[in-house]
Parts: sequence; C-alpha cells; structure tokens
Amino acid sequence: MFDVVIIGAGVTGSAIAREISRYKLNTCVIEKEEDVCNETSKANSAIIHAGFDAVPGTMKAKLNVMGNAMMDRIAEELDIPFKRNGSLVVCTKEQDPEGFQVLMERGKKNGVPGLQILDKEALIEKEPNLADDVTCALWAPTGGIVCPFHMTMGYAENAYENGVRFFMNTKVEKLEKTGEGFRVQVHHTDNGVDEIIETKLIINAAGVYADEINNQLSDRKLHITARKGEYMLLDKTVGDYVKSTIFQLPSKMGKGVLVTPTVHGNLLVGPTAVNVEDKGAVNTTMNGLDQIARVCSHSVKNVPLRQVITSFAGLRAHEDGDDFVIGESADVKGLINAAGIESPGLSSAPAIGVTVAELVRDLLNAEEKSDFNPVRHGILDPDTLSLEERNQLIKENPAYGNIICRCEMITEGEILDAIHRPLGARSLDGVKRRTRAGMGRCQSGFCSPKVMEILEKEVQMPVDQIGKNGVGSEFIVGENKELEEVK
Repeated sequence: MFDVVIIGAGVTGSAIAREISRYKLNTCVIEKEEDVCNETSKANSAIIHAGFDAVPGTMKAKLNVMGNAMMDRIAEELDIPFKRNGSLVVCTKEQDPEGFQVLMERGKKNGVPGLQILDKEALIEKEPNLADDVTCALWAPTGGIVCPFHMTMGYAENAYENGVRFFMNTKVEKLEKTGEGFRVQVHHTDNGVDEIIETKLIINAAGVYADEINNQLSDRKLHITARKGEYMLLDKTVGDYVKSTIFQLPSKMGKGVLVTPTVHGNLLVGPTAVNVEDKGAVNTTMNGLDQIARVCSHSVKNVPLRQVITSFAGLRAHEDGDDFVIGESADVKGLINAAGIESPGLSSAPAIGVTVAELVRDLLNAEEKSDFNPVRHGILDPDTLSLEERNQLIKENPAYGNIICRCEMITEGEILDAIHRPLGARSLDGVKRRTRAGMGRCQSGFCSPKVMEILEKEVQMPVDQIGKNGVGSEFIVGENKELEEVK
C-alpha cells in the first residue's frame, strides 16, 4: 500500500514527486514509457514564460508567475541550465498595437515585474535581426530559457534520491475506488507482467491522457485535445542570431511561432498549433514546417533556415476549460488532478509541484522529513573546467578523454555517468537527453554505434534489446549469418 501514486513522469509529475518527497510518505511514480521526460515534456519551446499572457485569476496566471520566480532557486538546487534572456512580443505595421496594452494590463494584474513597451529604435539596438516591419514590442526581462530534459530529470532524480520509487514501462490499465483508497491495475510492457498496486491517493499527471485517467473514476468528466506543435532546431553556428525569445502577438491557439536561443547554444523556431485526434501523432509534416518558415519571417528577418539540423513535434494537453485543472476531484475523494497542463506548463511546474504537495500533506496529515536533501548534482560537463582541471580529470578517469560524440564533443565519461546515475539511461534517446550525444549536426549518425556498445557493456543487456526509445524501437533484428540461414 502506497500513500501516493503519481501517474506520469513528465515535468509535472516529476516536480510533484520531488516536492512530495519532502514528507514522510510512501510514494511512487508510474510511467508507461521507458524513461522520464518521454512525451510532452521532451518536445516543447523550452521557455520559462514571464506570465503576461495568461488571463488574470486563472490557475495558469497564478502558477506561471509563481513558477517563474522559483526558477533561480530550482536551477541552483537541481544543477540545471537556466538563463533569463528576456522575451519580446513584437508588433508589425499590419498589427494593432492595442494588443500590447492588453498584455501589459494582464501582466500587471498577474504581478509580472519590469514590463516595458519598447519603440523600434530601442528594439533594433537590442535585436538587430528583427523584421523590418516590426514597429514596437513588449519587453519582459524575467522571461527565460531552460533545458526541459534536464529540468525533468533533475526533479525525478532528486525525488528518487529522497525515497520516491519509479516504475517505468508500466501502463495503467484500470483504476478502482476502494474503501482505503484505490486499486491500480498495471501492465509492465517490458516483461509482460500484470500487477495490482494499492494506494491512498492518486495524482493524475498523465499529460494528454489525463482525461482518460480522470474519467475512469470521476463523473466530472474532462476532455483533453492533443494540440500538435512542430519545431525546427538550427545549428549552434547561428545560435546567437537572436538573444531574446521573440514572440508574435498571441492568438486563441497559442503564443504563435517564436524564435529563441536555447541554453545549449542552438536556435529554435516554432511551434505550429494544430489539434489532432491521435494522441501519439508526433510526426512532422511538410505543411507544418513550411508554415514555420513562412510565419517566423514576420518577426525575425532572414532566419538562417539552411542551418536546420533536425525537426520535431510535440503535443500539448489542451483542456476544454482552457485552464489548468489542479486539485482534488469534487466527487472522488483522494483523486488529485494535475491535468490540462499546456503552455505555460513548463514555467508553472515548480509551482504546481509545491501546490499539489501541500494539498497531499494536508490530506494525509504528513510530517516533513528532517533529512530531505534538495540538492541534485547534474552530469559533469568537462567544458566547464579549466584546462588544468580537465587534464587532471582525464588523468584520474581516462573515459573523459575519449570523445564519443564529435558534433557535441561528448565524452565516454559523461555517457557512463548518464547510465549509472539515479534513473539512468537505458536507450539511445535516454543517453541523448542526458548528455546531448547525438544532438549535433550529424544527429547521431556517427556516435550511435559507440553509444550502443557502451550501453551493452554497462547495462549488460543484449545489443538486440537496445532501442532508440525503449520497447519496440530496437535497431538490431539479428546477426547476419542467422538472417542468411533464414533466407
């Protein structure tokens, strides 16, 4: 019997798990994928929004501003990259600048500090590559950029180190209310085993599937629409094309196509916003990428799209009420929803974690731990060391002198760390998200065989079981001689 079962190991579920791990509670996280940060949290704009867009009085507005203010401390405690590069919402000659007044008023009501409207002269000095038609912009200095992979993993690893159990490759099949709480029937997709897990409370952080979890138990039905956003990622050689995050005036479908640097030195352009029926539809499309290329030119001129190294798509969980759904279900005691977490969900995650954990504390009358450790140490990046320190590191551990990923200059030492740390990598994508091995210009064309060799040796798993992204994504189907015999 667990005190708390959290369904979903994205940034929301992981943040909640970390904050609940402050208390003397037996907690676990159930995740149907093979790793944390494997769905919505891995494919987004990587933006920490200032909080001027959300309608005042909504959960989005409250938790966005609260989460933004927490980010400096969270980044320090979890050892994750974060930068307040500021954001600009630009207006062109064809647009009505009154939209800025709406955003300015919302921002003031939401408590966003430092908002200013800048004229064209001030803008060009700040961002010389803005489109010629841009006339003015709203400047928000508290806007920032973060690595969503590291943020999610930082939360999850810290939760794990503070006693939270994680069940990966574990799909929730059925939920039942019992006298003492809930019975959760799960299926382990890696070994085919079915199991029953019992718990006092359920926290529903299942992303685009949160309505399906809620609706198994509650008569207060939720309906979540999967909203696809496609992106293009550009090479580091053009990562400084803009310094701030450049938005366009938002619409009812979202904040529009943005152009932004990333914390790792790339340039990111996107997303589109298209509602889709299939909650697994993360394919990119020619129409979507063409739209990004066309629309981004409205805010930034001559975006160097010839330097695109990859494109990708993610899904946002849009709930019909157009707000986060956070709190205990009105008709099912012990069912706590953290649903409809679309933009600004990444920005709000720190605040959602605290809000839900405090609710759990009060419902279970939980005591705080005296030995909770808020600090997590990330993977060592040799580039942060001086030449003398790096030479000493290689002398002590030669693996840090063996470059595996030439594009990103990732060493064997970093990959070994990614595999052996808490909730370590078990797939190529797991290594990639933790270390960036495979994220450079060649997109893992050179380094993937070496990474597979390291995984085979360190995890002691057969090479034909190593996949790109867990069960069903294996690369190798057999040995040449065996295949010849079959023919």
